[in-house]
Amino acid sequence: MSSFKDRLEILEHDLKSTPPAFTMSSELPFAIFRYDPYNAEEREWRVRHEINLLATRIQNQTNRTVRILPLSKLFWQSIKESEGVEALIELEKQQGYVNVEEQINQYLTDPDWRPLTDLLVEELNKLKPDTGIVFLTRATVFAPASYRISTLLEQLHGRTRVPAVLFYPGSWTGSLNYMGLRKTDEPLGSYRVKIYGRES
Repeated sequence: MSSFKDRLEILEHDLKSTPPAFTMSSELPFAIFRYDPYNAEEREWRVRHEINLLATRIQNQTNRTVRILPLSKLFWQSIKESEGVEALIELEKQQGYVNVEEQINQYLTDPDWRPLTDLLVEELNKLKPDTGIVFLTRATVFAPASYRISTLLEQLHGRTRVPAVLFYPGSWTGSLNYMGLRKTDEPLGSYRVKIYGRES
């Protein structure tokens, strides 16, 4: 089983290629870097620190611009531009947290609101495909069950050509398991993307 450091070195090597070596389809130039947030070596704060260092190295060694984009920013933007936090507070008072989480999922996925993928595409397309890379971080914001990463892949397909790496907190048991919380693994459908950290 490769270590976090080993996986990061492989990703760094792949990022130096043009296009990045992880690109399996121009319709979805996407990779997933899995890390275990419960492993002392891979705790969230350390991963964020290593991501910042990686971004600096890639920018210094290539002609690419690396943007670190927290998914938490888009999460809260979706809520704000849908009905706002106050509406969720009232909903929780009246119907409880489970209903709030279901409502958040509607904000993040339903085209009648402000879907996460739309917000992400807007941010990705501010960069040029041949000179930009985006690191997607802070995916822990979706815990425990407000959003499925498979939804992101399905809705992102064909909508951007800017390479992106999602830093995914979770385990691997034949497929991805978000934060180790799912009763079933994360289905990735037919969209093939490179996953760094397939080891169990």
